[in-house]
Amino acid sequence: MAPRMNKYTLSCALLASTNSILLGYDIGVMSGAVLYIKENLKISSTQVEILVGTLNVFSLIGSLASGKTSDLIGRRYTIVLAATTFLIGAILMGLAPSFPFLLVGRVIAGIGVGFALMIAPVYTAELSPAMSRGFLTSLPEVFITFGILSGYIINYALSGLPVHINWRLMLGLAAVPAIGIGLGVMIMPESPRWLAMKGKLSEAKQVLVKTSSTEAEAELRYQEIAKAALGQAQDGDDQSNWRGQGVWKELFISPSRPIIRMLVAAIGINFFMQASGNDAVIYYCPEVFRAAGIERKKLLFGVNVIMGLAKASFVLFSAFYLDKFGRRPLLLLGSIGMAISLVGLGLGSKFLENSHSRPLWAIVLCIVAVCTDVSFFSIGLGPITWVYSSEIFPTRLRAQGTSLAISVNRLVSGVVSMTFLTISNKITFGGMFFVLGGVMVVATVFFYFFLPETKGKTLEEMETIFEDTNTISNSRVREMTQI
Repeated sequence: MAPRMNKYTLSCALLASTNSILLGYDIGVMSGAVLYIKENLKISSTQVEILVGTLNVFSLIGSLASGKTSDLIGRRYTIVLAATTFLIGAILMGLAPSFPFLLVGRVIAGIGVGFALMIAPVYTAELSPAMSRGFLTSLPEVFITFGILSGYIINYALSGLPVHINWRLMLGLAAVPAIGIGLGVMIMPESPRWLAMKGKLSEAKQVLVKTSSTEAEAELRYQEIAKAALGQAQDGDDQSNWRGQGVWKELFISPSRPIIRMLVAAIGINFFMQASGNDAVIYYCPEVFRAAGIERKKLLFGVNVIMGLAKASFVLFSAFYLDKFGRRPLLLLGSIGMAISLVGLGLGSKFLENSHSRPLWAIVLCIVAVCTDVSFFSIGLGPITWVYSSEIFPTRLRAQGTSLAISVNRLVSGVVSMTFLTISNKITFGGMFFVLGGVMVVATVFFYFFLPETKGKTLEEMETIFEDTNTISNSRVREMTQI
């Protein structure tokens, strides 16, 4: 029988993961708002790319800073910092009188998003028992997805307002969840593993008692965490004064074999998450459908809502079954499905580009292919990237190792978002989707060979998994029989 979910742990994971709704809402709402911004502020396609990509590029700063910051001030207060920074950015975007002012708002909001993307899964992973960690740590992607859907619905609801008002309301409403997150965090405990790293073992135990289903489970988790903290103390670190120093040296100057494999896995999965083009496809979906022959803005937003519903349904499926099937089977299934969907989208787009009649079947193929692409993303790469990145590093390296991996994620996302339209204008949307399909084929091969299964393992066992060269081979044999 599956272990009973601790309600307090679930509540804390939900509150922490709510931070991720900020990015999702921006992705969803910006796909529609940008049509009105372009019309109202009279900006060019290049400025549109800069506007969209700026948030992703500057989230790189937040991601890089979040690791050291969370080691210094704690996971909990880093969540507050993320929400506060995004709140300032959202207010500036909602009040923006001009393109430069709007750009400043997106820069500040982007830094907040960078903090949020790193800290939510790390905090949740450190708080969660091993058997439910996959579900709880995938919640940030669930909230990103529901944020995207909320953005689509707001686009649809506000599309009838005057053009100088609707996009400002669309962007400014992002301040509402940011305020709620900042207040909600005040009832959350600090991460027990961060407390242990600081030598506060008694406080860590109190948190573990609250977040475990039984006293026996709490004691077992405490013994594992205390043992890891004791090992850190024996290495000569003064725990009370520990501020994350020495981590970059351990990651890059003299990394052990397991650490190298962890870095390759974490950076690789984050790279391919964004190189898949998923964010760009969502940001520019109205442009793609407009090229396919759907002209009315209301109809464009309606198609977006359908896509958002499909994405939300499948991310929930992945979240609920991640701890049952494991990371690798769902990741490989999702990647293969994305590759096939992107090729189908490329074929449909190519046919429409070379046809004057714009047949209904080709338009339907494009819509279905986009929906299946984002659905397979929500099964695999979407939730599993956050889960995997936040669970594989040792406790003392986790925050900064994860922040490095997510920085790669944000950098690639920014590059893809800021070049998607330009490249598509050169090689057409169809050609772009064929390229992205090829990227997903390479990603599938990478995942198969370099990512071992982590299902059911404690965070303290991860170094052993990445040390064992037989782990991935054993995973390959088991994984296809689990689904």
